[in-house]
Order: sequence, then C-alpha cells, then structure tokens
Amino acid sequence: MRTRTTWMTVGVAAAVVAVTAAVAVPLLGSSPSSSSASVPSRTPSVSASAAPAVPHVAAAALAALPEAQYSAVIAGLMPSDRTVTTATVFHLRADAALFGAARTTPVARFAATDFLRQPTTVVGLRREGDWELVLTPARQQLPSAGGSAGAPAQTSGWVPLSSLRKVATPTARVVISTKDQTVSVVTAGGHVVHRFDAGVGTADTPTPTGVTGYLEQRYVDPAQGTGDHPIQLTSLHSSAADEPYGGHDGGLIGLHWNATTSGAVSHGCVRLSAEAVAAVNALPLGTLVTVE
Repeated sequence: MRTRTTWMTVGVAAAVVAVTAAVAVPLLGSSPSSSSASVPSRTPSVSASAAPAVPHVAAAALAALPEAQYSAVIAGLMPSDRTVTTATVFHLRADAALFGAARTTPVARFAATDFLRQPTTVVGLRREGDWELVLTPARQQLPSAGGSAGAPAQTSGWVPLSSLRKVATPTARVVISTKDQTVSVVTAGGHVVHRFDAGVGTADTPTPTGVTGYLEQRYVDPAQGTGDHPIQLTSLHSSAADEPYGGHDGGLIGLHWNATTSGAVSHGCVRLSAEAVAAVNALPLGTLVTVE
C-alpha cells in the first residue's frame, strides 16, 4: 500500500511462541515474566526543572489515539536513525500516551499489551525529568512520502516515566553487518559471543543501516516459509519501500530462518541458519539490534 496515513492491523493465524491461542501476527511475506522493580534513577540529561511538565491526558482522549504498533504510520513521532549501545527495558503499567518532540499533545497510544497479548516491551534511551525517551515499533512516514530520502527505519517518542515499570535489561546486543553479511551477538563489553553468516537485503530492497532498533517480539508461523524456527521481529522497518515484501506487514525487518544464508538476497529481512535463529531466540525481548 502506498498511501497509508494512519495505522492498520494485519493478522494471520499462526502458532505462537509462549501463547496458547491463535492471535494476529505480522506477515513478513514469502521468500524473493515481569519484575516489579521501580523506575530507575538514572542521571537525566537535563534537570527535572528544565524538562516540560507531563500534561494530563483523559482516559477517553487516550483511548482515541492511534496505537503505536508495528503497522502504524504516525507523523508526530521522531526519527531515530542512529546507533545505540545502551538502553533500559520497561513494561507499561497501563496504556500510555506517547508524545513527540514538543511533549505538549500526545500523538499516539502505547498499548500495555502487544499483538500477541503479551506485555509490550519498551526500550528507553534516556531520562529527562519525568520523561523517558523510548524507541517505538511504529513508522514516522512511508518511504513513498519521503522521495529520494526514503523514510526513517526507526522512531522514538516521549513517555511519562510514571507509566513505566523497569524489567531486566539485556546484557548483550545483536549487530548486523550488511557489508560482511554476518549477524553477531555482542556483550556489553564488546566481546563477540556468536557470529553467523546472514543473507541481507538486495540493492533495491536494502536492509537499513546506521540504525538501532530492538527485538520486539517472536512467533512461529510455518506459512511464511520459516518452518518451526521462531521469527525474530524487530522494531525496524524498510527505509526504501512501503511494502518491499509485496504483502501488507508495514515493511517490517525480521531475522528469520531461510535455506539461503548469504548474499544480498532478501527484501530487507535478515536470513539466518537454524543455529543462528536459536542464538537470537535465546536473547530477551528488548535486546538492541544494530545494523551497520
């Protein structure tokens, strides 16, 4: 679809990891438990007095906002096309208002549960007063609206700190090299634990680079040609095409099994061996995914 300006939900029946009932999951296209710890007291990048106050959002107004989910296009979000090496992972106490740069009027709603009816994973980048800057799973615009510049592969927004509950933060991250066509699991200290060959996007449908997203969710759907290997869904989207897979999944970038695990061969997703999928699957949701 080339002209979407609001969010839509895409569903397909699938066998889902850790879920007993069939629910709507993203269709990537064919081949060509929570801690109750308090919010962290990280040093804010600006003082609490310098950050704007958190405005009240009535329940009815919150419910009327578009949901910032994987197939959403929300103009008020901020581009976040950069690499990140540290972050903090949260769950939401309840549905929360998501704000743009001005932090005066909410632009979207972050639902407390995701499309698999599991607690939504929220990745925070920094604290400013009573706010947390977080990565989101939605798009800011479609590539077709961005002309030759394309569109951001990752977005961010501001969430009131009071809406968040800190959970265990991953100690490793995933690094994808499109040049070397590899996927690595790297510790916080920079040690490479695993490195695997990977198939990446073609020149026409490239895997976006110079950006960090996160592992948003995972599920099994043999109908997508990935067998019984869990699809590792990231928060990243294609920056070059609205629907590079010819489907209607929102241009998602996933890491998934494929028989071909080398070369520029995909529509933007990252193709992995069974061993590589298992290594990524062992990482917690919220793990950062950087594409170089």
